[in-house]
Amino acid sequence: MKQEEIISAFAQLGKLMRALGNNEGWSDFSIGLTENEFSDMNSLIKSQFHSNGWFIEDNVRKSLLALGSQLTEPKLTSWLREYSVAEKPKKVGVIMAGNIPLVGFHDFLCVICSGNFALCKLSSTDRYLLPTLAKFLIQFLPSLSDRMEFTEARMNGMEAVIATGNDNSLQYFEQYFGKLPHIFRKNRTSVAIIDGSESKEHLSKLGQDIFGYFGLGCRNVSHLLLPINYDLDQFFGAIINHSSIIDNNKYANNYDYNKAVYLMNLHNLLDNNFVLLRESEELFSPLSMIHFHYYSSPEDIQNYLEKHTEKIQVVVGSNYTQFGEAQCPNLDDYADNLNVLDWLVNL
Repeated sequence: MKQEEIISAFAQLGKLMRALGNNEGWSDFSIGLTENEFSDMNSLIKSQFHSNGWFIEDNVRKSLLALGSQLTEPKLTSWLREYSVAEKPKKVGVIMAGNIPLVGFHDFLCVICSGNFALCKLSSTDRYLLPTLAKFLIQFLPSLSDRMEFTEARMNGMEAVIATGNDNSLQYFEQYFGKLPHIFRKNRTSVAIIDGSESKEHLSKLGQDIFGYFGLGCRNVSHLLLPINYDLDQFFGAIINHSSIIDNNKYANNYDYNKAVYLMNLHNLLDNNFVLLRESEELFSPLSMIHFHYYSSPEDIQNYLEKHTEKIQVVVGSNYTQFGEAQCPNLDDYADNLNVLDWLVNL
């Protein structure tokens, strides 16, 4: 199997994902699917909410668009130009999380593009989208049919493992897969650096980094670093256009619960009726809450980032990842800053 063939197949899949992400109508077979297949895929997207209340249609389409935007022939070719397809494929187990739609897609992409076999253990909360996309990928390149398998059962025969979970699941990963070549991922979150010069538009885009996918992703901002005497009314005013998030019952339940618990424990909270702000240097914050603390110098910022470097996925700010881009990683923006593709081709 040639790399050019794999690139072409994923580029065709990217075209399909962008069309679905933009909620476009079927025009002709150039999309790679018949009109009935395209309609069925749209029905699948809309039905995800029934099996996972966090997977509303807008978020599924947002994920499809963000991932599909990277699957173009120029981007894939540039990303893979220094790598060759493995001559002897290894079976790589990919244990996927299910916190946001298609969160394991990039690992799947890396395994296939490296020429290895992807044995994907799906999360029970996201078990339909990737296998369906993979079915279409095989239609575009039939020889890929013997390079992937999806399961919710126990995996066997693996030669390497990529596992994504939380701090609690790390012990399980070590126990069962620690003797194999592996990448184990655990809890991470993201932070934003505010310097006071941000426009209302910048802060509104920061709202996307906070509230996208309801704040469930490791690339979601859960902590703000603010200059001393920063006026938080600027922030509240700029994110008001994200207030509809409270209309989701699951998010609203978290908001009500956290508000009640923290107020009963006499914590000071700032509240705009859809998100809570609490002053704390703790990196992680509960869903529906944002932690913040003040800094007095660039050294304060650097010290905080260095202290939590093993737990921070993305840093958002004027001199970092741009506002609104935290959930739009490029192909070479690897989770935990570990080059998965390089690791795979050198197994």
